[in-house]
Amino acid sequence: MATTGAPQHTLKIHDLHAEIAGKPILKGVTMEIKSGELAAIMGPNGSGKSTLAYCLMGHPKYKVTSGTVTLDGQDLLALSVDKRARLGLFLGFQYPQEISGLSMAKFLWTAYAQRHPEPDIDTTAFDESLTTHLAYLDMDKSFLKRSLNEGFSGGEKKRSEILQMATFQPNIAILDEPDSGLDIDAVKAVGETVSKLQKESPEMGVLLITHYQRILKYVVPDKVHVMVDGVVVLSGGRELALELEAKGYDWVTAPAAPST
Repeated sequence: MATTGAPQHTLKIHDLHAEIAGKPILKGVTMEIKSGELAAIMGPNGSGKSTLAYCLMGHPKYKVTSGTVTLDGQDLLALSVDKRARLGLFLGFQYPQEISGLSMAKFLWTAYAQRHPEPDIDTTAFDESLTTHLAYLDMDKSFLKRSLNEGFSGGEKKRSEILQMATFQPNIAILDEPDSGLDIDAVKAVGETVSKLQKESPEMGVLLITHYQRILKYVVPDKVHVMVDGVVVLSGGRELALELEAKGYDWVTAPAAPST
């Protein structure tokens, strides 16, 4: 939970509806993420989890048709993608893109400078932070010389996303399936790093999207929301994630038996 004295931030989503190419995907999502909290969204394929992430960040293919989203009281939906990022919103992609010719080092420095625009920016602090977070993720410094995600394995791309989150130091971080395609060791490294980053930055809230509870062994959620067909149908604590892992999603989606 949030630590007293740290800046407090709140992302509020209320009755959010969205569509893509005229097809409704989100059908009334309501939730709230605060500083120091980690909320996990789970659900079957096609339930709208990634759509929610893209809508929050402002992906142009997704059209919000009704509802509201605010970050610290500001209307997020009225802002361009870059302004949402400057406000402190971060999205870790499920499928990170490769950008040839842009080194990781240059990209990370540019992101850091955007969040620390003072005239005499502290390069020493940046270097120390980067070294620490590379170690968390078991990433060699040689990665910094490579073009962003170019030639990276799936696991390296996911670690790169978490490294970006650590550098950007967002107020609210959205992680879209950071565990997908990872082996057990990589899931552990990613999960433990997210947990460490929250402890380092008590003002940060995290919205983590996942199919499975395995990453939640290493980063314990305060809340678990289950999405089915574009709505949140169930919410609870970490025990709900364990129940979903054991029973699957059929018991959540199955209609109630008719009374006799």
